[in-house]
Amino acid sequence: MWEMFQKWYRRRFSDPQALGLFAILLFIFVAIYFFSDIIAPLLIALVLAYLLEAPIRLLSNKLKLPRPVSVSISLLLFAASIIFILVVLLPRLWTQTISLAQDLPTMINQLHHWLLTLPEHYPGLIDYPMLDSLFSNLRTKLLAFGESALRYSLSSLLSLVTIGIYAFLVPLMVFFLVKDKQVLIEGVLRFMPRNRTLASQVWREMQTQISNYIRGKFLEIIVVGAITYVLLLFFDLRYPLLLAFGVGLSVLVPYVGAVLITIPIMLVALVQFGITPTFWYLMLGYIIIQILDGNLLVPILFSEAVNLHPLIIILAVLIFGGLWGFWGVFFAIPLATLVKAVVNAWPSNDDAESA
Repeated sequence: MWEMFQKWYRRRFSDPQALGLFAILLFIFVAIYFFSDIIAPLLIALVLAYLLEAPIRLLSNKLKLPRPVSVSISLLLFAASIIFILVVLLPRLWTQTISLAQDLPTMINQLHHWLLTLPEHYPGLIDYPMLDSLFSNLRTKLLAFGESALRYSLSSLLSLVTIGIYAFLVPLMVFFLVKDKQVLIEGVLRFMPRNRTLASQVWREMQTQISNYIRGKFLEIIVVGAITYVLLLFFDLRYPLLLAFGVGLSVLVPYVGAVLITIPIMLVALVQFGITPTFWYLMLGYIIIQILDGNLLVPILFSEAVNLHPLIIILAVLIFGGLWGFWGVFFAIPLATLVKAVVNAWPSNDDAESA
């Protein structure tokens, strides 16, 4: 057994480049796993800096502007976007969230009355005792969820100081990451192992994919959320901004997110419209948006990404989400692509041994 392990170790880790890549990956894993709460502002700043690189390159390459000017214009647009979100979007989201919380008991009662009419239409399939048991369990779960949400919201008030610190630190970090990008990269390389040729090869392959993924995912959130918002406004559904915001964020979790966000949209539409043609037209429009997102928008935005099987994507979301929470879910596809790139690039001495 020990001899077999030694042979495997010599075959996979005898190359100094492989040891350098393994050391870098191990350091990144340990840093994120144990210090994710501490470096969370840095992660957010890195994501935003990647987003800002697109307009900076556009201004620098297409309009031939100096990089300092391109950086200044991009940062001003970024600041204007943040102000718009804080002043316009967040108050409306908060208002619709409070309205949904206040209307939830009435919606539950309406749903209860509607369910009680089902045995009259389908007497052979549904009976009253089954509905009473089902609805009692549903109400208990909803009340327990409401109490948990209330406790969480009260406890989250204590983190307002942290949010205030993030609101100051993240834009400051974004400014320095964008302004001194090359200087910071050179500084980080000084602490890297000397045998990092293989790591540099993997990083060059991943850098383009990560940047494309972040920008593509950001655009997907905006496009899907905006189109859904227009659809909900057209049918005059309640809480359109809140539900459209949830649909936009649902694209962060492939496959699973689309299924989960469909439930509240369906319930709100069912309570508001009942089983009417309006309900079915709304759901048909929503399903068309989801189909176009998966079969048209995603291939366009992520055309340069490495193809991964849907099962691999779901497993990546489960594994990395369990390890690193939100950031693991957000970067599940790039991380799965990284694992694939490392496995393909990892050196092996099989050919040398056979020779």
